[in-house]
Amino acid sequence: MPDPAAPAPRIAFDDFLKIDIRVGTIVAAEPLVGVRKPAIALKIDFGPEIGMKRSSAQITSHYRPAGLIGRQVAAVVNFPPRQIGKFMSEVLTVGFPDATGEVVLIHPEQPVPNGGRLF
Repeated sequence: MPDPAAPAPRIAFDDFLKIDIRVGTIVAAEPLVGVRKPAIALKIDFGPEIGMKRSSAQITSHYRPAGLIGRQVAAVVNFPPRQIGKFMSEVLTVGFPDATGEVVLIHPEQPVPNGGRLF
């Protein structure tokens, strides 16, 4: 696996456009059971075009399920679904590593409509 701190190779703008990152609002969150690494199962509303999607997020260091409800997050919505234990994760919720490598979610500074695409 490449070093996540190293710069990625240069890509064309068309390559960036292939990654569909959208904003959605977390409507449900609960601990994900039966997985090797602690995670939270999220249900995220991406608006009428994309709908509700599920995501497994390894964010337990900084977040508790109840505190996530109503929070807007960004996620890659065009990766294929991925089986995480018995849970099918449909989108990849994204964030940045803190100083110890734990995930800090990214979110818009102001509320925006669900389903908006990152550009």
